[in-house]
Amino acid sequence: MKKRIIMSILGVMTGAVSVAIFKMAAFGVDPFQSFMSGISKLIPISFGTLYVIVNALLLTFSLIFDRHYIGIATFINLFLLGYVTEYSYKFLRWAVPEPSMALRVLFLVIGIVIICIGSSLYITADLGVSTYDAVALIMANKWKIGKFKFIRICTDVCCVVLGAVMFIAGGGHLKEIPTIAGIGTIITAFFMGPLIEFFTVHIARKILDGKSGTENGKTSV
Repeated sequence: MKKRIIMSILGVMTGAVSVAIFKMAAFGVDPFQSFMSGISKLIPISFGTLYVIVNALLLTFSLIFDRHYIGIATFINLFLLGYVTEYSYKFLRWAVPEPSMALRVLFLVIGIVIICIGSSLYITADLGVSTYDAVALIMANKWKIGKFKFIRICTDVCCVVLGAVMFIAGGGHLKEIPTIAGIGTIITAFFMGPLIEFFTVHIARKILDGKSGTENGKTSV
């Protein structure tokens, strides 16, 4: 249990920092953050507060369809991720105010890798997942619609499209779209699901002494 708790906290905090790194790359954020960027353009309140509100609504989805996915990691994600992302980004902007193109590409690669590793850690720890991750997991494992990696691609694509539409509706300019829905977003939308599965098998489960943390079969990806 101690190891699972550490994996959950580390996974969520890693994911939070990765979003800030995506923003520094300015090639587009991950799909869910693309959605958040769009809705934050429509609703001008603190990103951290808005993140809590949106995830509280998604939490209701899990409460209705499968409470198994609600745990320590869920609430760490719900109440801390938005604020950790916000302040991590402010720190990175202070440390690297004008990143070069090469550094932006490096930020993109690092962001993609660590967000997938972080997700695999807390999913495998089986102490709850983010409210957004729970949506694809419930569809895959509860409703048996299809494999997690393919469902995740579909939910990610929907987030990107909705994020872009809301961003424009909120007064954003087309030339700014690549910062929230760019090449980095496209890469994560189509490869994040498979990459989470890869890191779950080759890293997270090995950390948990060869166990997947999914003896009941519900958080398997």
